[in-house]
Amino acid sequence: MFSGNYSVKLDEKGRFILPARLRDAFTDGLYITISQEHCLAVYTSAGFQELAERVRRAPSTVLQVRKYQRMMLGRAFENVPDKQGRTVIPSSLRTWAGLDKDLVIVGAGDRLEIWDEAEWDAFLAEEEAEFADLDRDILGAISPDNASPAG
Repeated sequence: MFSGNYSVKLDEKGRFILPARLRDAFTDGLYITISQEHCLAVYTSAGFQELAERVRRAPSTVLQVRKYQRMMLGRAFENVPDKQGRTVIPSSLRTWAGLDKDLVIVGAGDRLEIWDEAEWDAFLAEEEAEFADLDRDILGAISPDNASPAG
């Protein structure tokens, strides 16, 4: 499970350095793809394969499913970080997410999210006020049978 957030820099070649404590999770590679709110999602290889299989099983006769498959799977980029943990983000994904030099990597459970720092700050400023309501709405909706203290 991924949690926390980390400030990183994007270099002139479109690379960032994975924080040291996250690197072991990506020794088999990673996938970067688009996500909601114009951030990028980073999955482990195994995590992405699991997600891709769920998306593949969705009925492609449904227009919304086809659109999602095209966007999420069609924009995915596979990569293996180098020995220093450097990982490239393709220019098309950098442009789509509006990434500049200063980035924030956010742990979001099954994935990491990559945000432009200014966009992340704006998101926090807008959403933090609603967090208490989200806590009640989301966690209150989970039945004790489905919740586990270990997460």
